[in-house]
Amino acid sequence: MSKRKSTTLSTQKSGFLALAITDFTTTISEEMDGLDMSPDRIKIPSGGVTSFEMPAEDGEDTISVKEFSGVIIYHHPLNAFYATKYTGGSNPPDCGSFDGVTGIGDPGGSCKSCPYNQFGTGENGSKACKNRRRVYILREGELFPLLLSLPTGSLKAFTRYVKQQLSKGRKLNAVVTKFALKKAVNAGGIAYSQAIFTLDRVLEPDEHIFIETLSEQIKDYSKSVGFDTDAVAINDEDLPFEHDTGEEIQPLHGASATGDSNQ
Repeated sequence: MSKRKSTTLSTQKSGFLALAITDFTTTISEEMDGLDMSPDRIKIPSGGVTSFEMPAEDGEDTISVKEFSGVIIYHHPLNAFYATKYTGGSNPPDCGSFDGVTGIGDPGGSCKSCPYNQFGTGENGSKACKNRRRVYILREGELFPLLLSLPTGSLKAFTRYVKQQLSKGRKLNAVVTKFALKKAVNAGGIAYSQAIFTLDRVLEPDEHIFIETLSEQIKDYSKSVGFDTDAVAINDEDLPFEHDTGEEIQPLHGASATGDSNQ
């Protein structure tokens, strides 16, 4: 498949049941034994670009996508602290957390009270420990989820969206979410790309039954996905201030598979 500059992925209501008879865990164990199990990533570009970078069907290239839809089947916090400046590669952080509560490594312990998890300890007033949120997204007609790693600048919008759905009595895995990007500017005048989330549609009951089962399987699968899957370098995505109010952005804490929060 040749590289395209831009496209839009549409939603087809029947797609989530196309693979309902397929068991994700069985497929992994039978077909992926000894192979790289890391999910393909959806990348948020830097500099205020408003198109996602999505994996192409041939697996060798990416395509630029203005928006896409899918079900958030699982999401959880990810904290990563590097004692020296992270410059890329697959090196694990000196301290990391997959639940946003307890760090493993040096210094380890409570993330809430850790001095490196405070604004002002990193570059440009950011945190030395990078707070992100991993979001596993299933597109219609597919069995393997894609991974979107939300940087600090997108966490407030995501928190707001979670609350909106919970206020309607809906978990995130009960709805199809539309993802897009907008250009934002932080208090220092630096442009960055901020994810925005809107409701596409509510799943049909039979669709939701299938998705709930898959959500539990993906939750277990996510434990095998290492830190090297995420780009945790300090860049203009990891900014501490809301662009229009100057308000500090607080990360969404607590593990949640379907939109529950322990805040």
